[in-house]
Amino acid sequence: MSNKPPANPLLQQNKRRIAPGIIVVIVLVLALGAGVGVQYWRGHSKVEVSANGRPEPAVITAPGSTGKGVMVGKSGAKVNIDLYLDFRCPHCAEFEDATGATIDKLVQDGTATLTYWPMQFVNPDASPRLANAFAAAAANGKALSFADQLYGDFSKSWTTGQLLDLGKQLGVGDDKFQQAIQNNTYAGWLESVSKAADDRGVTGTPTVYVNGKQLPADQLNADGLQKAVAAIAS
Repeated sequence: MSNKPPANPLLQQNKRRIAPGIIVVIVLVLALGAGVGVQYWRGHSKVEVSANGRPEPAVITAPGSTGKGVMVGKSGAKVNIDLYLDFRCPHCAEFEDATGATIDKLVQDGTATLTYWPMQFVNPDASPRLANAFAAAAANGKALSFADQLYGDFSKSWTTGQLLDLGKQLGVGDDKFQQAIQNNTYAGWLESVSKAADDRGVTGTPTVYVNGKQLPADQLNADGLQKAVAAIAS
């Protein structure tokens, strides 16, 4: 029989407590681990081309012409849409999502041509790299498809390996394309495009001009773009 007195239920029992500092460290370690995992996924996730049925417009002005963007569509259209974009710009991705179908229709039916002006504003490393890759794809007739995929999977890091894989899946992954990616072939052209944009007063992305007239920020949507084009084309 135990001689130990019964516990007094009115007295608070001593419990082992975890120091707040330890909790903070644990939380930080978990957060760091999650961040590393996400970053790894962004740079190593598989490239999958979506079959969205968007027609590929002809390239009228290919990359490489000093101070000129990449124009696609049908020659002779009454309207031209100048689109200044950055492939690391989240607002550009939103603009693409909101207006892509409208622009596709305008270009496909010959109402308007579209001129891409790839900028290098947002990310000093990624923006030039993705702009160069876009130029390499555009030189092979895949401007729209390549841009569509870069924005369609915006969460990717789009490493050099992923860009090369995307080119292969789009049917432009030949030696010339690979060399353009690896050697940053279009760097000089991109600088000339940036200078032309500076001369025009472009300070951010997306910036849109319709036949030389800048579209106001509150009209950077499908309806605003459609109305601006219709006012000229009608």
